[in-house]
Amino acid sequence: MATSTHSRVPHNRLDARQDVDLKRRRVLSMVTQRTLIYIILVFIALLIILPMLWMLSTSFKPKAEWFLQDIRWIPKRFTWKNYSDLFSNPDTPIVRWFLNSLGISAISTGLILFLDALAAYAYARLEFPGRKLIFTLMLATLFMPGLMFLIPNFLTIYNMGLLNTYAGVILPGLAGVFGVFFLSQFFQSIPKELEEAAQIDGATTFQIFYRVVLPLSKPALATLAVITFLASWNDFLWPLLILQDPNMYTLPPGLSTLQSSYVTLYGPTMAAAVIVAIPVLIIYIALQRFIVQSVANAGLKG
Repeated sequence: MATSTHSRVPHNRLDARQDVDLKRRRVLSMVTQRTLIYIILVFIALLIILPMLWMLSTSFKPKAEWFLQDIRWIPKRFTWKNYSDLFSNPDTPIVRWFLNSLGISAISTGLILFLDALAAYAYARLEFPGRKLIFTLMLATLFMPGLMFLIPNFLTIYNMGLLNTYAGVILPGLAGVFGVFFLSQFFQSIPKELEEAAQIDGATTFQIFYRVVLPLSKPALATLAVITFLASWNDFLWPLLILQDPNMYTLPPGLSTLQSSYVTLYGPTMAAAVIVAIPVLIIYIALQRFIVQSVANAGLKG
């Protein structure tokens, strides 16, 4: 009996040591994986941030420092001349272009959210003949390049007499499919019991949609708002085709006039790029909480 007792003690100690070693290996493996992930994320972040920092730095550089061989992130001599030249030049009404872009993007975003939410709820919850077929055909257009619709949309706007109008810029974008698909998937994740309870209380279909579904869909709506606003804000080709008056330009086609075949004004161009980036950054920071929540909810589905 004494011998068996003494023989068990070393085995127990050996098992304990193996467990400790195993835990240490797991912790080390976890730390290594997280370190690699953080290194990759930092590298990707630098790829995104460094061009923006260079843009900001160049916007404050005098002309003599635009083409220096040495890379200088901090200008030797700060100057506001690039911004003053941009705002004082009568050929570049930057304030007017900014307001045009802001108005068109805001109106487009609001209308797209309203229309896409209504259509998405119909496809997600309502039953009507041909619902699945129509939804499938509509999704098929997502695989078609946007340039395919350029000429048909232009002819439609031309025949409607909307050339050189802001309505001509806004209307084609209201028929987007991505927002309908995105919101319909989110609406389907909302428990039907909540809507059935509201229906028992006497709420109509629109009241259920407005008072139950939409408040629960703020993360998805915020994410779609950022995507839509960014797409409209950065749109270059369509406003360039529709708008003929330079005073009606939005920022992307307007800022293209700073470049010519012979010279490019890098300082004012970078200053204009900073101005273009500011509203997008503000909107993203304001809605970041909802975007993160939307991604988290998407990860919990299924």
